[in-house]
Amino acid sequence: MGYSSKLIERTVEEFSQLPSIGKKSAFRLVLHLISQPNDKVQEFTDAINQMKANLKTCAECYNLSDETVCSICKNLNRQRTTICVVESVRDVIAIEETDHYNGIYHVLGGVISPLEGVGADDIKIKELIDRISAQGVTEVIMALSPTIEGDTTIFYISKLLKETAVNITTLSRGVAFGSELVYTDELTLGRSILARVPYGQNHDK
Repeated sequence: MGYSSKLIERTVEEFSQLPSIGKKSAFRLVLHLISQPNDKVQEFTDAINQMKANLKTCAECYNLSDETVCSICKNLNRQRTTICVVESVRDVIAIEETDHYNGIYHVLGGVISPLEGVGADDIKIKELIDRISAQGVTEVIMALSPTIEGDTTIFYISKLLKETAVNITTLSRGVAFGSELVYTDELTLGRSILARVPYGQNHDK
């Protein structure tokens, strides 16, 4: 694509680095910004700058937060004896949108993947085990994407919890194997949470 302006070209290049944004979509976004009043563009850039400068990681669950502890962890109405273990912040948002879960979360920040050089020590597994023992957790929902890497991570964590009284559950197989949790529709994901089963039951079928 040829551009009459190097400024536009550079901005399109930056936008096209975003996930799922190709050059044509990036160009449309840039043209939209150009057509906006200066104060609107300033608000847009200010929001990004402030987010980048001030966004924190929750000290308890490792979700993204405006404060040291996120609003979910601080909410006294949440069921604190149930922890939903997820791979990423995107999965927290996906589950929250279903409106079918009222416990707290633990964001691992990835899954065990030897091929990509990600081991158990590279994600927040130790922190999860520490939270479970310290907070009187009775159920751990393994809401990881049903992939080989996700199943490997669930298996590893379940072994660490084998000698405890914690009930380990997984999402029902409404979520298709090989799919990413964040791309599952709200209805299916919500039903999978409500119909969660003891770990191992899905694998025995």
